[in-house]
Amino acid sequence: MGMSSLKLLKYVLFFFNLLFWLCGCCILGFGIYLLVHDNFGVLFHNLPSLTLGNVLVIVGSIIMVVAFLGCMGSIKENKCLLMSFFVLLLLILLAEVTLAILLFVYEQKLRKSVADGLTDSIQRYHSDNSTKAAWDSIQTFLQCCGINGTSDWTTVPPASCPSDPKVEGCYKKATVWFESNFLYIGIITICVCVIQVLGMSFALTLNCQIDKTSQSLGL
Repeated sequence: MGMSSLKLLKYVLFFFNLLFWLCGCCILGFGIYLLVHDNFGVLFHNLPSLTLGNVLVIVGSIIMVVAFLGCMGSIKENKCLLMSFFVLLLLILLAEVTLAILLFVYEQKLRKSVADGLTDSIQRYHSDNSTKAAWDSIQTFLQCCGINGTSDWTTVPPASCPSDPKVEGCYKKATVWFESNFLYIGIITICVCVIQVLGMSFALTLNCQIDKTSQSLGL
């Protein structure tokens, strides 16, 4: 019974992490695609590395490393790799919880910082190609213009702005989009946390099962 439970846990954790690793590959590939084609440039010049491509590359790389440890630890029944997998998942989960708390506590300061950063970047639209690409992408995607409206553009609004003179600003449009999709974002976040907790539980259970199997075999 011990050996069959060990094999079941081993393969469940292996395929779980294999899917996890494939997701990481997709995220990394998409991030590299954005970096190569520069579809989204820099909006906040005080944080030049904060682009969608860089974020996706970092997230995809972390997922691939964690999933690789889980795959190898489960298939090889290696307790060291399993515990490394568990610790990394725990650290990621704690970082997510900490980030959520900070966003909640400093929400007003964050809103002001975002508004100030956008105001600064809109003045660089004609002088910086990266900023121009970012604004054009956002205005086309959200069908908005400027931060609060067309009046934010001191000259003629760019071609990426909708032709409607009553078009809303991108800051308001982004806020409305986020609030309208808050339920789905919350569900996705909860699902990710549940998957992480399940992965940690599988890793600990498999680790304990390896100990029990070793003891029963007299190893």
